[in-house]
Amino acid sequence: MSAAHTAPTSPVRYERRGPVAVVTMDRPDYRNAQNSAMTYALDRAFYRAADDDEVKVVVLAGAGKHFSAGHDIGTPERDAHLPFDRKAGLWWDHSDKEGAESRFARESEVYLGMCRRWRGLPKPVIASVQGACVAGGLMLAWVCDLIVASEDAFFADPVVRMGIPGVEYFAHPWVMPPRVAKEFLFTGDRMSAQRAYEVGMVNRVVPRAELSDRTMELAARVAEMPRLGLALTKRAVNQAEDLQGLHTGMDSVFGLHHLAHAHNAETARDSLGGMDIRAMKEAGA
Repeated sequence: MSAAHTAPTSPVRYERRGPVAVVTMDRPDYRNAQNSAMTYALDRAFYRAADDDEVKVVVLAGAGKHFSAGHDIGTPERDAHLPFDRKAGLWWDHSDKEGAESRFARESEVYLGMCRRWRGLPKPVIASVQGACVAGGLMLAWVCDLIVASEDAFFADPVVRMGIPGVEYFAHPWVMPPRVAKEFLFTGDRMSAQRAYEVGMVNRVVPRAELSDRTMELAARVAEMPRLGLALTKRAVNQAEDLQGLHTGMDSVFGLHHLAHAHNAETARDSLGGMDIRAMKEAGA
């Protein structure tokens, strides 16, 4: 393998191991909760992998005990109020707006827009998931083409507790059967890695100590295929999902998502229905 090429310190680490780029979320003290700084760092890392002709496959991982606990809704580095250079669309800057005008613009950019961009990366992306993959963490795993999960991994989307119909990148009825998706959302319960494998959401379940090595083995196997063949095959399957309504379905649910935020803002203490980190933990999320 070639020598590692590591980017400067940021919420995301980038390393190339031969034909595989390893992109690692690096906020382990906060269970890799996604603030905007991390989102844009992920975007830069994916662009870097796309631009490198030596990279055939990308692995997305999370440092520490957990893959990702979701959106940052309360760490000291929460930055939802700050402006960032927009990359995923033409919506205006959210930071000097109020209410739905601000929230819809920001989430169109950093959640739905970014995830759609990453799903279209013309190289296979493999998620390497351990521990928590919750709410916004699901979006990151679901844009990946393959998912390798450790035996201790669990998946959950508990935002119905906020009165909100699931995370912004609403792929639930495509990554699992619709009735399983309803139970997943209605209860907010954790789904084990084994159950995720049984319903077809996860490709492989491996021992925690072997997660990195087994993910890299799969990445190396995929990297043996021709680059264009991989890119066209990925596009073919993605197009088939879109013909099954994935793209338009997400758009329609995104509107319901923001209706829920607006309702919360009118009837509760904030757009999250008063559910902060502590309240979500107490509710078992």
